[in-house]
Parts: sequence; C-alpha cells; structure tokens
Amino acid sequence: MSQLRLQNLTKSFRGVPAVQDLWLDIRSGEIVSLLGPSGCGKSTTLQLIAGIRSPDAGVIELDGKILNRVPTEKRDMALVLQRGLLFPHLTVGENVAFGLKMRGVNRVEREQQSRAMLQQVQLEGFGDRKPSELSGGQAQRVALARSLVIRPKLLLLDEPLSALDANLREEMQSLILQLHAQTGVTLMLVTHDQSEAVVMSDRIALMFEGRLRQVATPEQLYQQPCDELTARFMGGVNFFTATAQDQQWRITQDVILTSHNSAQGQIQFTIRPEQIQLFPEPFPSVNLIPAIVVANRFTGMQRRLTLQISPEGSWPCSFQAWIAPTQNFAIGQTVWAYLPPDALWCFAESVLETEPMNVV
Repeated sequence: MSQLRLQNLTKSFRGVPAVQDLWLDIRSGEIVSLLGPSGCGKSTTLQLIAGIRSPDAGVIELDGKILNRVPTEKRDMALVLQRGLLFPHLTVGENVAFGLKMRGVNRVEREQQSRAMLQQVQLEGFGDRKPSELSGGQAQRVALARSLVIRPKLLLLDEPLSALDANLREEMQSLILQLHAQTGVTLMLVTHDQSEAVVMSDRIALMFEGRLRQVATPEQLYQQPCDELTARFMGGVNFFTATAQDQQWRITQDVILTSHNSAQGQIQFTIRPEQIQLFPEPFPSVNLIPAIVVANRFTGMQRRLTLQISPEGSWPCSFQAWIAPTQNFAIGQTVWAYLPPDALWCFAESVLETEPMNVV
C-alpha cells in the first residue's frame, strides 16, 4: 500500500503553471527524490504536501487520509529546508525538543529524547550550545534531529545539503541514509543535483516544467531514459540516429550495430560514455568501430575522450568515451571502440505528455 499518494496535483501562480497534473505514489519507508532543474516545480510540490501552500486541484493522501484541508502542524510530517532555521534564542537541546514540547511531552521525557537524538546525529554534548555557535553542517544535523525526534510519518527535505561544501555534503548524505535505516521514516528529497539523487534514492521522480517526466530507480533513469532531454539531464552525451530492424541498428551502409533491445524503423538511441570500451588493436567482435582520438581530458577519476570515426569508415560523427585514468591514448591515435549490445538504449517514440503519470 502506498503511504503517500498524490493525484492530479496542480498549482499555478498568477496563471503560470508551477505543478501540472502530478500523480505519484510513495511506499512506506521509501526514499524518493524529486529531481529537476531550478524552477521546475519541485519545491512547490513539497510545499503542497506539507500544507504550506494549497493546491488548485488534486488530492494529497497520507495513509489513506486526505490532507488537503488539514493544517500543516497536524499532517504528521516534518520539513527540513536548505537552511535549518533554528530558533536563535533556544539552545540546541531546546531546538530539538521543541516539537515534543508542542505535543505536550513532559520536560524530563523530551530532554531524554533530545539527548538521544543528538547522539544519533553525532552531536552528543552539544545540547547547551546556541545555534550561533554551530557550523553549517552542525546546524543541519540539529534541524534533522528536530524533525526526526517527533517520529513523523513523512520527512520532507528541500535542498537540505546544497549550501554545504562537497566533502561535508557527502558526510551528510551518509548520515541521512544511516538515520533512515534506523528510523524507517518515509522520505521525500528535493534536489537539483543528479549525483545526490542517484546516491540517496530508491526511486527518482524527474520533473520538467511542472510535470513528471519519468519515475524510475536510479539505475533505470541513468541507463534507460525515456527521451533525449532526460538522458542529457542525467549526463548523457552520445546520441545517434539509426534505422532499426529488430536487434540490428543500421547507422550507415557500412556500420550496423547489434543491440539486446528490439526496435523498428527510424530510431534515436544513446549509450553512456563510461560503457564504451577502447582498445589499441582490433579483435573479432560485433559493435567494434575504428575511431581517432581528437581530445583527451583528465578529470582525476576518469579520462574523457572525444572520438571521431576513422576516415576509413563512413559514420560522420563524434562521440565520447569515459575510461579509467590509468588507460591513456594519444591525440590522433586510432583506437577501436566497443559498444556493448546491452548498453545501447533506444528512446520511446513519445513521452507521456497527454496522459497523467500514475506511478507506484
């Protein structure tokens, strides 16, 4: 059974649509990321769920209870923003215990729970400090502790790590996953960071212009995007056209690729650059194409090569291959690119623009 269900969720501002006909089911204990570029409607969707804004149309349902007219404080959920917005006049311990106080928990019990939660977020002994004495990462941990101590059914995170530096952001990602494993809380994360969504999520709901484009596991969204726009947003760089007859995809008269996926007629397909393998010498194999290295960029964890099809061939295009940093090829060198049949992905003919996406 779905714990959170959004049906036909719609919101406009001064006639401009922000969220359009959004359908989404989230299961109990699941982590789902709302991913998309700035202005696509992610934060508005979260605010509608939290009750900060009211939808123009649609239904918000939690554990079978419709929440559209339920006040924010009675929705049994917690929201953590980009900056924790701690109460500056309260100590860290009092900040964490604030929600318990509002629920009528006695002082002794809420102090015990506050200390225990601070220990869970690795801030044991910080209870008497003021928020002004905390770093950005520590303040976000306190905000998480304050949200989790009330044991909400649903935890909403709106870009909670975007203001932190890269190393601290990774630490906080690990902490959130650890806390999720300990509490089992259902979690919805808003982010514009593809890598963060991939690391954190059981599923990703990708949004463009107020609409859900694709809802899938990180692996599916990364390797099997529904269209070129989705593939490009997830870091895709290789896009080709071909004429397909079942599993044989003809690029030109001379170049025919074999795929594990069947298709018919004119198609567009992609392959992740890190799935292409390069060899200095040819060997008997399908999908082995000669190419010339025209660019070689070292990024630390990878070498990103741009390849042009060899003059001997007749495939007038370039593509990228991302290989291990220990593997190196000179500019102008001829290499042999192997495109694995199971890595070739053909886009669907149409994107779900007219029908609502009701995904569980």
